Order: sequence, then C-alpha cells, then structure tokens
Amino acid sequence: MGIQAVNGQAKLKPSKGKIDWLGTGVYFWESDAQRALEWATQKKARGELDEPFVAGAVIDLGNCLDLSIRENIELVRFAYNSFASVQKMAGLPLPTNTTAPKDNSPDKVLRFLDCAVINHLHAIVKTDPLPGITPFDTVRALLGEGGELYEGSGFKDKTHSQIAVLTPSCIKGVFLPIS
Repeated sequence: MGIQAVNGQAKLKPSKGKIDWLGTGVYFWESDAQRALEWATQKKARGELDEPFVAGAVIDLGNCLDLSIRENIELVRFAYNSFASVQKMAGLPLPTNTTAPKDNSPDKVLRFLDCAVINHLHAIVKTDPLPGITPFDTVRALLGEGGELYEGSGFKDKTHSQIAVLTPSCIKGVFLPIS
C-alpha cells in the first residue's frame, strides 16, 4: 500500500479503529519518520502488517483541532462532558483507555475513551454546530509516550506529535522521505 500511495496508485485510507486517540482520520507522525518506522515495525511483529513502510506527506492543516491550543483543550473537555452525559442517558458505560495486553509499556495506548470523545466532538460540530466552530479538517496533538528519558524526567522516549487528517484534500502530496 505504501509505495502505491506514493505513486498515486492507491489512496490513503482513514483509520476507523476504536483505539485511535485522535479519532477517525488518516494518521501521520509530524516530522518523525523514525518513530513512524518503529510503529510500523511493531505492527509487523504483531502480524498486522506485511512490510514496514514510511512515506512523507505535505499536509495543509486547514481548520485544525490543534490540542496545543488552550481553547481547543476546553472544546475537548466540553465534548467529554457531553459524551459522558449521552452515555449515562443511554445507560452505557464510558469506554476507558487501557494498556495493550502484550505490550510492556505502562502507557494507555488503547485509547477507546479519547477516540470516542474526539469523534463525538466531530459529530456535535457537524450536526449541531457550536457558535464560531466549523467542522475540522485535521486534528493535531502531542503525545507523551514511553519511559522516562532519564530518572525523574518529565520527557518520555517515544513522545511524538501526530496529525489525523479528516478531509482528504488536505493531503497535498505523498513522497518517499530522504533517509
């Protein structure tokens, strides 16, 4: 699929899993081909991928739900409260973020709750728009992941920034990165 996307022979498919922390979208590591390759290699080791492959992309963020901006953090908090209320009224439990069963990491990488909240926010914005908020083209966030970089550190060794693209036309091009 990777080289076919670079050659224009295949479209990038959005991830629609229930564990994708930024909700539904085509996922990219921002400026970190090494972390992308580590992830692809882990997927191969789990039998979920035939061959690890990393492609670069030029992305226009468009209307971005950038989670490094305070007002967007508050918007996600609003979406969580709305989602929790809907689940309660429906008599359904809230999903939870959990660790992966075969992973030695303490990180809650199975992001069921985060995915549901972000997707709920997108649904709110599309069906019952909030004042001044229009549907998002992309979601961007920094994830502190992995072990401490050094004892007592607030830095993690797998920290990365990711972008989920909801609007395919925001992907302006796909290319092979220079090694």
